[in-house]
Amino acid sequence: MSGLAVAAIAPHGGIAVAELCSPDELPVARKTRAGFEELGRMFAAAAPESIVVLTPHNVHIPGSMAVIVAGHLEGVVGENGREISLTSPVELELALALLDDLRAAGVPATAVSYGGNRPAEASMPMDWGALIPLWYMGGRADPPPAVVLVSPARDLSAELHVRAGRVIAETAAASGKRVGLIASADHGHAHDPNGPYGFDPASAEYDRQIVDIVGENRLERLLEIDPAFVVTAQADSWWQMVVLHGAMDGAFDAELLSYEAPTYFGMLCASFTPKAS
Repeated sequence: MSGLAVAAIAPHGGIAVAELCSPDELPVARKTRAGFEELGRMFAAAAPESIVVLTPHNVHIPGSMAVIVAGHLEGVVGENGREISLTSPVELELALALLDDLRAAGVPATAVSYGGNRPAEASMPMDWGALIPLWYMGGRADPPPAVVLVSPARDLSAELHVRAGRVIAETAAASGKRVGLIASADHGHAHDPNGPYGFDPASAEYDRQIVDIVGENRLERLLEIDPAFVVTAQADSWWQMVVLHGAMDGAFDAELLSYEAPTYFGMLCASFTPKAS
């Protein structure tokens, strides 16, 4: 069956990857790594041919979502002398269809590439927001699934992000392919006064709301959160999850696999699978 076959909310902190951790760090985010392993198993079972990744850490275009149309993605993530790397093909046909469909739906969208002027020769840097989720969800397969990389635009309205999610689901259904969707999302970044963003109780309150919303599979309640509060909580997750809400449209079951804030930011793993018809 073509269309969205599986989806996830997944974190992108380096501490979520065992290969990037020192022995002392391995116990710190154990819940998150277990959640990631379960997401990996679910994506393997669903066997998507293509994966759309919503990332906050790639190209930022004011007033427009960005869709990568280079031929390949290549990235490296390093932590304290340890590195992981991935190379993934871009699902160019799906990316171009998504661009057309977003624009037709009134969602500003811009094609972005890098390097060679021909797609086959162009290789776009893969940011950590994409690489770390893909490390668990298909990126190390041989061959890996093709990827469509999309960056939300924080200055666009929530309604346009919801609409973008609906377009992603419709474009996936029209593609004739099984498609996965990942909302790459770390949550409040001000849990620790010694962290780089200091301490703000809004981070814990924001994360509590997100855990409740995901656990109850009520993603529509994301729209009740004031974007100004998201900024106060120093979260980089809300926009991707609003797009995910548009794509799920109440037709998917959710399972909250893990949540923890073991350092200065919150991490959550959740899976979404189509409801039985």
